[in-house]
Amino acid sequence: MKMKDAISTIESLTEDPCKGLPEDIFLFVSRITPIVNVDLLIKNEQNQTLMTWRDDEYYEPGWHIPGGIIRFKETFEDRIKMVAKNELGAEVDFDPNPLAINEVIHPARETRGHFISLLFKCSLLKPPSEAHRYKLGRPKANEWKWHSTCPPDIIAIHEMYKKFI
Repeated sequence: MKMKDAISTIESLTEDPCKGLPEDIFLFVSRITPIVNVDLLIKNEQNQTLMTWRDDEYYEPGWHIPGGIIRFKETFEDRIKMVAKNELGAEVDFDPNPLAINEVIHPARETRGHFISLLFKCSLLKPPSEAHRYKLGRPKANEWKWHSTCPPDIIAIHEMYKKFI
């Protein structure tokens, strides 16, 4: 099969890249190019940081700064607002100037192995969903909690944000 034919086949399987890619295509793209993502630094009046629990196949379980991967032709603003809605059930405003820009390369990982991460300072316009607040015991995926300090069980990749937490 020629390269053009292969690309045509892949494109035919991609309905609207602006809404995201099918999982297999996204994972392929992540093996051949860096992925750009936004992370949301949300603080309260007590200077605590809002974090969510992550437990998936790419990272060990742990607390992380909410974030998401930018879709094709999606603005930073749209992705930030979507992350707040999807991960927290919240609405946010944000400073358009990132607090930090980090290049993250996982030397041993091919899939999802290279990211450009932008950290944005955000403020809540609508609080996070109480239904997903961490209460007791082992946290569950997507539960949220305010942290006064950097938690010891932060996912390793987000240790780059310790100075902001």
